[in-house]
Amino acid sequence: MIEEDWNAEIGDEALLRSLEKVSLLERPNDPSSVFSPSVDSFDTDEFVNTQHQPVSSFGRGRNFAAKGFQEGNGEDALPQNRGFKGFGQGFHERNAVDGASTQNRGFKGFRGGFGQGIQEGNGEDALPQNRGFKGFRGGFGQGEGVQEGNGEDALPQNRGFKGFRGGSGQGEGFQERKAVDGASTQNRGFKGFRGGFGQGTKGGQGDIPQSGTPSSRERGTLTDGAGPKVTYVPPPPPDDEEAIFARYQTGMNFDKYDENVVEVSGLDPPAALMSFADTNMCHTLTVNIAKAGYSKPTPVQKYSIPIILAGRDLMACAQTGSGKTAAFLVPVVAQMMRDGVTASSFKEQQEPECIITAPTRELVNQIFLEARKFVYGTCIRPVVIYGGTQTDYSIRQVKQGCNILCATPGRLLDIIGRGKIGLHNVKYLVLDEADRMLDMGFGADMKKLVSFPDMPQKDKRQTLMFSATFPEEVQRLAGEFLKTDFLFVVVGHVGGACSDVQQNILQVSQYFKRDKLIEILHSIGNERTLVFVDTKKKADFIACFLCQENIPATSIHGDREQREREIALRDFRSGKCPVLVATSVAARGLDIESVQHVINFDLPSTIEEYVHRIGRTGRCGNTGKAVGFFDNNSDGHLAQPLIKVLSDAQQEVPVWLTEIAFESEGGRLPVHTQKNYRGRGSVNAGEVRMECSAREIESWD
Repeated sequence: MIEEDWNAEIGDEALLRSLEKVSLLERPNDPSSVFSPSVDSFDTDEFVNTQHQPVSSFGRGRNFAAKGFQEGNGEDALPQNRGFKGFGQGFHERNAVDGASTQNRGFKGFRGGFGQGIQEGNGEDALPQNRGFKGFRGGFGQGEGVQEGNGEDALPQNRGFKGFRGGSGQGEGFQERKAVDGASTQNRGFKGFRGGFGQGTKGGQGDIPQSGTPSSRERGTLTDGAGPKVTYVPPPPPDDEEAIFARYQTGMNFDKYDENVVEVSGLDPPAALMSFADTNMCHTLTVNIAKAGYSKPTPVQKYSIPIILAGRDLMACAQTGSGKTAAFLVPVVAQMMRDGVTASSFKEQQEPECIITAPTRELVNQIFLEARKFVYGTCIRPVVIYGGTQTDYSIRQVKQGCNILCATPGRLLDIIGRGKIGLHNVKYLVLDEADRMLDMGFGADMKKLVSFPDMPQKDKRQTLMFSATFPEEVQRLAGEFLKTDFLFVVVGHVGGACSDVQQNILQVSQYFKRDKLIEILHSIGNERTLVFVDTKKKADFIACFLCQENIPATSIHGDREQREREIALRDFRSGKCPVLVATSVAARGLDIESVQHVINFDLPSTIEEYVHRIGRTGRCGNTGKAVGFFDNNSDGHLAQPLIKVLSDAQQEVPVWLTEIAFESEGGRLPVHTQKNYRGRGSVNAGEVRMECSAREIESWD
C-alpha cells in the first residue's frame, strides 16, 4: 500500500476520542489491557521517520503540546519554550512542570525537557543548554524515558545528537531498565539510535556496535558481549504425550485434496505413496504418525515422501494447509532412524544431521513442535532457536544435544559463527517457505550458510525446498542449491490459492477502509479473524482503534518483542482476542486452528504474498473466507494476477476488477486461463515484480 496521510488519520476526531481512553503505552503484561503494544513497536524508521517526514510532522497543523498524547499536562511549561512541535509536554498523563528549561528554544519533535519522558521516565533534571536538538532530544527524561527507566545522571555535554540521542540515559532503553551513570559527556554528533542511548529500541537493542566491532544478526546482541542483550527466555513447551500430539482437526473437504492434479518434473521419479504403511519405516515412527492424526497422506506427501526416501533433491509446491511440513519431516526422520543416528551428547559444538530454516520465529517454532511428534520415543533430539530470545538460552539448548535444528537465518548464522554448531555432518538441508528464503529477504543468508567451509557441497547433502508459491525467478535461484537431477512436484497450480477459501474482493478507497472493517467484524461476531495491514505502525493503530470500538483485538509485527508476539498469538488462539491485526510477518506458515476469516485491509505488493495471507484460513480441508480491500489508486498492479488467482480457484471475478485490469493493460484483455501451470511455471502473471518492498522486509528473524 502506498504511503498514507497519517496527519489526516491522527486528526480524525473519533480516533482522538479513542486515544483519550486508551494508551498505546500500556504495559504488555497488564491483565486489564486487551491490546498492549509496547513503545518499542515504533522504531527509528516507523516512529521517527516512517513516511520520510521529520518527527515534527506528527504534530504538524495540530499542536499536541497542551494535552500531550493522553491527558498529559503541560500547563506549567515555562514561557521560553519556543517552537515546540509534535508531542509536547506530557505523554500518557505525565506532567512536564519542572522538566522544560527556559532556554530550550527551537526544538522540534519530542524535545527539551520532555517532562518525565514516556511512561514514568524522569526528565526533571533536563539541563538548560541543550539547544538545537532534533528528534527525541536534549534532556529526554535524561534516559530511559520508556517504562520506568531512569537516567538521572546524563551529563550536559551531549551535543548535536540526532534521533534518540544525548542524555538518553545509556539505558537498556525499554522495559524497566536503569542506566543511572551511563551517558558519556563526549558523545557528539551521533546519528540514529546512538550516543548514550544504550543501543536503541527494544530493551536497549540496536545494531550499532563500536567501530570495527562485528555484530550478530540478533538485534541488540554484540558478539563481544559489550552491548545490552535480549533477556527473554521462552517458556518450555509442555512435554506430556497428550500435549505433544495435539492435532489440527481435518475438515469436510480433506478428501478433495486427492482431486488435485499432481505434476512431477524431472528424470525417473519414484512411484507415489498410497499409504503410510507402504513405506519401510520403523514401527515407532509409524505409531507416531498415527498418534499425530495422519490417517492417509495428502497429495504433496504422497509424492514427496518417496522422493526424499530415495535420496533425491526436491522442490515442492502445494497449496497452503496441505501438509507440507509432514511431507519433509516424516521421510527425514525415517532416514535418520534407518541410518542409525545416535543420541547427541552434551558438548560445546553440536553436529546436527538436519537443518531446517524458515523466515519467521513463529514458523520455525511450529516446525519444531511438529518434529517432536515424529521423534517421540526415539533418541533423535530436535532443537529450535530464533531471534528475540536470549542468545545464551539458544546455546544451552543446542549444547544439550541436537540432531534436528529448526532455526531462523539470523540466529542460525550467529550460533554457527560462535562455533556452537558444526556443519560437516549435515545430511539434510530444508528450506521451508523457500521462495522467501531465496529472494531478497534471506537470499544472502542462505548463500552464506551453504558457503561455510564445513558445509557439505550440494552433491554430498540432500536439499529440500517447500512453499505454496514458486515464482520463476526463485526457481532459477533454487538451481544453485539443488543437484542437477532434482525433482519438482507441483500440486494443482503453481502458486495457486486454496479452493476451500471463499475469496471476495471489495472496492474500498483508502479513507473508507476502517468503516468497512468495522462493518464486517460486527457482522461476523466473535469468529476468529486475521486482519493484514501494510505497516507495523498501522497494525498497532488499527488494533487500538478496534478495541475502542469494543472489538477485542491485538497485534503482531516485527517490532514487537518476542514475548509480546507470543502473548498476542496465545490470546488469539485462545479466543481472548478474536481479532489479530498483523503485518506480513504472520502471512506464512502459521497454522492456527479455527481461523474463519482473513481480511486484507491493505493488499500486499505481490500476488504471492496474497496467496500466503489468505492461506491462514481454509486449512486441512476446512473452509474459510477471505476479503480484500482493493483501492484503485494503489492496487491497480494486482488486478490481473488477482483475476488469475480467483479464476484458478473457481472464485467469482468482479466485473469492475476485469475493467481495471483491462485499463491497466492498455486496452488488452487480461489473460487468465483455467489451465494448470505445470512443470516450472509461475503464477507471477502480469509481470508483477516478485521483490518485496522495503516496508515488507521487517524483522522477520
